[in-house]
Amino acid sequence: MTYVITSPCLTVLDKSCVDVCPVDCIHFEEGVDTKLFIDPEECIDCGACEPACPVTAIFAEEDVPEDQAIYTEIDALWFQDKDAARAKMPS
Repeated sequence: MTYVITSPCLTVLDKSCVDVCPVDCIHFEEGVDTKLFIDPEECIDCGACEPACPVTAIFAEEDVPEDQAIYTEIDALWFQDKDAARAKMPS
C-alpha cells in the first residue's frame, strides 16, 4: 500500500505533508509541477502525511475516491517518466 495525492492539491502545493514525511518520499519540481507526488516505492505507509494535508488531498491507496483514481497511476508514473505523468494530468 502507498498513499496518493489527488486533485485538491492542484495548484495549492502546500508542503505540510513534506514536512512530516519521515522518509522524504513526497516530491515535485518547483515551477513545473502543479501538485506533489508520493513515491510508492519509498512510502512506508505511516500515514503521517494524510492528516497534515490542509486540503484533504491525500488518501491511502485503497481509499482513493473513484473519481480520483487516475492519481494513483500518475503518482507512480511520475517517478518513472515525469513527462508522461504530466501528460496524464486532467486539465
